Amino acid sequence: MEAQGPGIDAAGAVGAMVLAIGQPEFPQVLIETLRTVADVGHCMVFTFENQRSARCLLSTGNIAIGPDLGAAYSEHFHTADPNRDTIFRRRADARYILLPNFARRMYPKGYRKLFFEDSEIVDKAATAIWVGEHCTYVNFYRTAVQGGFAPHERQRIAAVAPIVGTIVARHCQDRAAAMDPADKFASLFAAGGPLSVLTAREKDVCRRILEGFTSEAIAGDLGIALNSVFTYRKRAYERLGIASQNELFAIALRLMATPRPLN
Repeated sequence: MEAQGPGIDAAGAVGAMVLAIGQPEFPQVLIETLRTVADVGHCMVFTFENQRSARCLLSTGNIAIGPDLGAAYSEHFHTADPNRDTIFRRRADARYILLPNFARRMYPKGYRKLFFEDSEIVDKAATAIWVGEHCTYVNFYRTAVQGGFAPHERQRIAAVAPIVGTIVARHCQDRAAAMDPADKFASLFAAGGPLSVLTAREKDVCRRILEGFTSEAIAGDLGIALNSVFTYRKRAYERLGIASQNELFAIALRLMATPRPLN
């Protein structure tokens, strides 16, 4: 789709996204809609549950290294994003947050090199929506071949930001609900919250406990000694403040059952 003229009904342009919620084609429908509204080159969506963790939910568009950028941001660079401070500072007084206009000087040198220079991102706009304890953070990018957003394009993004944020949050929620149990367990450890305090190996062991593996099967699957399984399990339980497998299941079930209403 090509961006239309200044008279476009920006809010009306997102209708196709509603029909695509929860469907595999949603990322493509999202980027095509955003291109219609404001010639957005790439869109990336992250979630925050606390200030210590971030997770990339979606990356779609014309940036080839988009998935790598999403992983880098989730693992480390989210702590250097000035928008994150705004998102958490305004959490109590605003459900929908339209972030400040992009300025390269806002970002540290290492962040600028990876996310703007190496990826050829020259402009961005962003919005965030809080739903209970979870924030969906939606980023709209323009690359060097496109140039920056024009003022009327920023106005269009501002017009659609609340509804786009809501639709994207609902899609990500519905996709999570459609996961099989193994994928749900994997998402629990990646999403932050109580289980995010575990080390990588402790997560490996606890995930397999939740999936029904015996201690011997965990050792074989991970290629480690049985005594090591016992050690990682003990350390994990200590970090979580629990003493049994049943308590681990209780934590997981509580997290999966947490309602995330969007209305």
